[in-house]
Amino acid sequence: MALVLLVAGQGRAADRQSFLELARSGWNYQLRSTMLGRDMSIPVHINGRDLSGAALCLIGDPPTAQSLAVLDTFRALARHVFGKPLPMRYAGRHARSCGSGRTAILRLYSGFPPNQALTQDLDWMNDAYGLGLLPGRFYAANSPAMAQTFFGRRGATTHLMVQQAVSPPGSLEEAYYRSILIEELFQSFTFGMDVLLIRRDPVFLSKLQEVPLNTHRLPWGSKAFMSALLRSNPSRLCEFDVFMMHAVAGSAVDQTTEPAFIDYIDTEFDRLAALTEATRADPRFSLILDPDCRAATQ
Repeated sequence: MALVLLVAGQGRAADRQSFLELARSGWNYQLRSTMLGRDMSIPVHINGRDLSGAALCLIGDPPTAQSLAVLDTFRALARHVFGKPLPMRYAGRHARSCGSGRTAILRLYSGFPPNQALTQDLDWMNDAYGLGLLPGRFYAANSPAMAQTFFGRRGATTHLMVQQAVSPPGSLEEAYYRSILIEELFQSFTFGMDVLLIRRDPVFLSKLQEVPLNTHRLPWGSKAFMSALLRSNPSRLCEFDVFMMHAVAGSAVDQTTEPAFIDYIDTEFDRLAALTEATRADPRFSLILDPDCRAATQ
């Protein structure tokens, strides 16, 4: 997601205090900036549970076998945690084919980012949901994987656009494409935000944590770019991330950005930790879970 917080590196201990501090950082979304010209009178309501029970609509390129495996595993994890199915279908090339219900739209692409298609997606979503975006704008991808939730007068909607492999991937490419898809799915279905680390620790606590890197001169499809991104944060979900999925699913707060959400985590910490341990031990989810959350060394 576009908005980030800058915090000091976390210690290795996955204890109550470190989890609470990271939850405060990652679930502290503030609408400090927005797309140019957006109607700021449209109310914003943020709850990481909002996509629970929604549908996932795939558009653009059909999913590769690797993308499909990640998607199916994440759907199984979401159903396990939230107690509701996450139905998925491929709707072809256009966002309008997804309909305007409770749907997260995921555009998959290979090669260069389809900026014209992205623009068409957002134009249709603007009309369907009353997002208040200026008509006639052209939108371009600013990273190989991106996700945005929009709040409109006719409801909220989520759009993801994620690059996938052009051809059967090697080990580096496989880790990279899996990593970026997992990250966008996790953030979209929990509303956790990026947390930048001032210094790098040998072990991360969360997929949300990122070490800032200067990759502007590296082509997105290059091995150097993929290696750099894999070193910047965990390649799969950490223990904390599964913990926060359970916290988001179980909390009854109106918005997961309010202090009461952190109070809930503190009060229910031991129960949430036990749920997390059981979930991480389930082999069905191993494809997208990181056992130690060390950065990749490629």
